Amino acid sequence: MFDDLPPDLERLHTLRVWHALWLARIDAKIEALRLRQAEAEHGRRRRPRPPEWIVELGIGTGRRPVQVHAGDCHMAGSRRRPVGRDEARRLLAGGLGACAHCRPDAQLDVVDLSLKRSGHRSTVARYRPIS
Repeated sequence: MFDDLPPDLERLHTLRVWHALWLARIDAKIEALRLRQAEAEHGRRRRPRPPEWIVELGIGTGRRPVQVHAGDCHMAGSRRRPVGRDEARRLLAGGLGACAHCRPDAQLDVVDLSLKRSGHRSTVARYRPIS
């Protein structure tokens, strides 16, 4: 039989204490990781849903709308505000630019956003009927 443990009682007690300390450290680390995972899961469940649509805002006083984005678009800048579906469609129809990445105009069924100029006024976008 292979026996690599020390033959005397004093060293065996020392090894037992050493291993008990390591087991306590390992158990504490396991508990800390379980707690961290439970907190992360709780945070994921409680996180508010992202808005469906957002408007990127310009710089300066008044902060006028610059572009419409889908709520989960990562191309939107840090200056933004959430908007509802109707307001997003109204802004796009009024000539506000649509993000070329997330294409909110296509998602909102706003078909023709080409700005045909007649003098200084732009034509209003046409809507595709929702089926």
